[in-house]
Amino acid sequence: MQLTPEEQAILGGGRGEAAKRALEYQIEVGRFWGAQRFVPVTNVHMMGDIEVMGDGGLEYLRGEAARGARCVVGTTTNARCMDFAHCERMGQDAGEAKKERELIAILRRMDVVTTDTCINYQTVYQPHLGEHVAWGDTGTVIYANSVFGARSNFEAGPAALAAGLTGRTPEYGFHLDEHREGSFTVELKAKLDDLADWGAVGKLVGESHQNYYAVPVFHGYRRTPTADELKHLGAALASYGSMGMFHFVGVTPEAPSIEAALGGRVSPENLSITDEQIEKALSSFSLGDGNARLVVFSGPQQSLFEMKHLADLFAGRKIKAGSTCIVTTNSAILAQSRDLGYAKTLEDAGVTILEGVCFYILQNLSAMRVANRWTNMVSNSAKIVNIIGAHRFNTILRRTAECVDIACTGILK
Repeated sequence: MQLTPEEQAILGGGRGEAAKRALEYQIEVGRFWGAQRFVPVTNVHMMGDIEVMGDGGLEYLRGEAARGARCVVGTTTNARCMDFAHCERMGQDAGEAKKERELIAILRRMDVVTTDTCINYQTVYQPHLGEHVAWGDTGTVIYANSVFGARSNFEAGPAALAAGLTGRTPEYGFHLDEHREGSFTVELKAKLDDLADWGAVGKLVGESHQNYYAVPVFHGYRRTPTADELKHLGAALASYGSMGMFHFVGVTPEAPSIEAALGGRVSPENLSITDEQIEKALSSFSLGDGNARLVVFSGPQQSLFEMKHLADLFAGRKIKAGSTCIVTTNSAILAQSRDLGYAKTLEDAGVTILEGVCFYILQNLSAMRVANRWTNMVSNSAKIVNIIGAHRFNTILRRTAECVDIACTGILK
């Protein structure tokens, strides 16, 4: 790789041992991907929780902190694996909670801002067109690339931290123009009136095009989609198809027209998504044993408008006895939701609100599933119903109002 004088100085130890080690690691990542140089980044978003990192990751962070590791650009954390206010009641391990607290303290000493959110693009930092960032979490990356026109790859935890310490990342993948052009078109003929519908689009397109560099170009929709709709679309595309970017004609900044999104090429494939296909996708989920004891609104965390919508749907209702409904969001959204009364409405209905976490990475989740006799998990998030299979849930995607009805009636259909 071609190094600038500043990078050569970092490699020579000019910024300390931790930054030197970080750049050495990044050089190996760059060589693997065939990168010729680094690009400066202005923002980093990283995974950093004990469930994902384990004891080895914690020991690694201890070592880097002892070497004086300090972030030189704004660096934030993704959702963590426990809400300390609820971990004992939920049966999570006290020893792991202690490690999680230590991990958070270490990250803060490194100047990492522990936001604990997977919706940083809605609540913390919004990069602009052409801005290079180094983000982890697939849902954040696809949103940055697509909706903002910023540039990032899926950064693994150590790679994202290294970018925070050096202020740069290898130039490959979606940092390059050549990978950002549309690959095929998708005409949206369906109504898509619920977030689950947008997730179903991501499922249909992602499952049939499982390619990191496949970039769908959506067009023909009847209105401008909301931020939450684009959030669920992108999260599902990344989950089902490992995709890192999409275009939405007339909406996303690199797609003023179909021709521009495709880079002037003719699309080799032209798909369409109809109401019938959406209904078929939603009905394709097995009801398993019919157990309706768990409903989850998570993956991604809920925005303020999602919290408001859920409060409206749950107002005056109660979760069925023996059932559990979990909502996750970040600290900023939860604070606003408390001020506005949304959180109280949800908690009065019996909803458990978890702060700063995502359900699918909860520490001890498999044991939690067994202890609570959760066999099915119902959600309006296509992403979470796809990725949580490792914990042996039978997952069911349903529209938001249907999820609320299931939580309150205990009837699955």
